[in-house]
Amino acid sequence: MSDGSEWAKDKVGAIVVAAGSSQRMGGVDKLYVSIQGRPLFTFALETFVNSSIINQIVLVTAPSMLDVTRSVIQEIGYSDLVKVCPGGDRRQDSVRLGLQSVSNCTWVIVHDGARPCVDPGLIEMGLNAAQETGAAVPGIPLSDTVKLVDVKGRIKRTFDRNKLWSIQTPQIFRKELLEKAHNSIVDSVTDDATMIEKMGHVVKIFPGSRENIKITWPSDLIIIQSILKGEFEE
Repeated sequence: MSDGSEWAKDKVGAIVVAAGSSQRMGGVDKLYVSIQGRPLFTFALETFVNSSIINQIVLVTAPSMLDVTRSVIQEIGYSDLVKVCPGGDRRQDSVRLGLQSVSNCTWVIVHDGARPCVDPGLIEMGLNAAQETGAAVPGIPLSDTVKLVDVKGRIKRTFDRNKLWSIQTPQIFRKELLEKAHNSIVDSVTDDATMIEKMGHVVKIFPGSRENIKITWPSDLIIIQSILKGEFEE
């Protein structure tokens, strides 16, 4: 832990979300795909386990995979380091359930288990960024042009890509702020930062990583394997 950081004396909890439906993976559970002989989600988990910054780790998994996940955690020797709990129907439900298992922490980090290449430096950078408002997320500026399209496939609007960022995890929040968001916002959202925004709270952004991709499509697995082997070039 960096003694010079404002959060150095605070306890930090991490929630790794591994309870997705993997609908776009053709029915294959992406989080349990074997990469280098181990389930995909264990790569992100390892980063948090090895971080001196993190005091608690909660892994949220699909209820149907609870026993399998606990078995994996035991096999890799993380049983005393990681608490496994069942998730809910929506991503935000899974985070809320994971949040209930985090105790006595000032900060909570929420990370997608489907992002196996999270860099340890990203975690510390996020905690530093979150000091100003209590909420911070990593992101990268968009390079593609983004257009709004109607149900008939007609372009209705083109956005200024210079103002658009692609948001990643880990997302960092003061625990009490994240708890308030989950108790207040019932609308379905795709990330926790959106809930904070809906409360009118400011969320800071900090530089993400192009290697920190989320496994969404089968072709993403090829990229991930290249990154993990050190063969990836931006």
